[in-house]
Amino acid sequence: MAEWYKLDNAATIVPSSVHGADTRVFRIVCELFDEVDGETLQEALDLTVEEFPHFNVILRKGFFWYYLDSVRTKATVKEENKPACAPLYFPGRRKLMYRVTYFKNRINLEMFHVLADGTGAFAFLKAIVTNYLCLKHGLSVEPDATELASLSDRNEDAFSQFYSKEKSQQQLKAMLGTHAYQVEMEKDANLNSRLIEGVVSAKQFIELAHEYKTTAGILTVALFMEAVYNVMSIRERKRPIVISVPVNLRQYFPSETTRNFFGVINVSFYPGEYDGNFESLLEVVKKSFEEQLTEERLRETMNGYSGLTSNIGLKVIPLFIKNPVINMITRVAQKGTTATMSNLGRIKMHEELTPYIKQFSAFMATPNIQICVSSFGDRMVFGAVSAYSEHNVFTNFFRGLTHRGLSVEIASNDYDNKPSPLDSQQ
Repeated sequence: MAEWYKLDNAATIVPSSVHGADTRVFRIVCELFDEVDGETLQEALDLTVEEFPHFNVILRKGFFWYYLDSVRTKATVKEENKPACAPLYFPGRRKLMYRVTYFKNRINLEMFHVLADGTGAFAFLKAIVTNYLCLKHGLSVEPDATELASLSDRNEDAFSQFYSKEKSQQQLKAMLGTHAYQVEMEKDANLNSRLIEGVVSAKQFIELAHEYKTTAGILTVALFMEAVYNVMSIRERKRPIVISVPVNLRQYFPSETTRNFFGVINVSFYPGEYDGNFESLLEVVKKSFEEQLTEERLRETMNGYSGLTSNIGLKVIPLFIKNPVINMITRVAQKGTTATMSNLGRIKMHEELTPYIKQFSAFMATPNIQICVSSFGDRMVFGAVSAYSEHNVFTNFFRGLTHRGLSVEIASNDYDNKPSPLDSQQ
């Protein structure tokens, strides 16, 4: 392994866009049926780092771009003692870009987005959990095809591999030209992150999607849009609701990278045109997915990330000048989206391990609001994290599920002493 390597093309803007509660840190969680043994978890992490040495890096500033530098620093497992998605990057400090913690029966992996996307991080967490359960219970499992990927394949910058110069900035220009509705809510005074986790039956949710003649992913976006619509005043309905949906590009381009490799589609809906019929909103979302989930459109998104670092003008600008410019562009682009819905899909583990695992969940710190969806067995988890002290959109989202006949289990780490409005959704 090289001693240092470039950030992948999606990660180049991440360090410049860190601000306040937007730490660019995401958390993925495996919840077991038994309490976690910290010492065994440390052994499991040590074994896993040998399989993923490219994650054992620190972030450094170059003259023109950031880069990742390999270190021998050992990641230390700790019992959870920080707010969720707390900062991982501190300029000038030699800190790893991920942390592994545990609390009761939950194993938490938190990662700075420069290292990986959700798919890559889940590969790392699944390896940690596999090693942990094998050590703890004396199990032995045979690696599957995805676990046999070479280190070079895992560490590949897939954006560079599939990049072409054509139509490289179309999506960015569209986002910069859109002023979407922004959810305005009161924030925590200390910007502490509040986790909200809702669980439904995966089987029942898929059945509901089939009743609407659509997929679980499309239904989730439509329900999320409905939840946002229901917090808007009549005056606010002049602006479009825009839901950003990350897409795993490994489904369209052959790659086994565990670094960032995702595209984004933006689904827009104009509330002023809404007739109150959910099916009409759903049709808008369906059509948007059909138009944008094509290899050609996703390649344009991929080229947008790669085009940024390939731009000759940007290449020769020193980082201390580049940083505020990228930060400004990022903030303007963020006004082009209302919220983000990230669907990480069905998580699969070895059959021998499944009796020990209750569920998986995911959370992403963002400047606005984001919901992450993951499924394991029959447990479909909707995870959200934000510095907002109010939960109106998520309350509406879960009410939309219960209104359609689904039972929802809800948990939260709300810091307020007063009862959470989510408690009534049990």
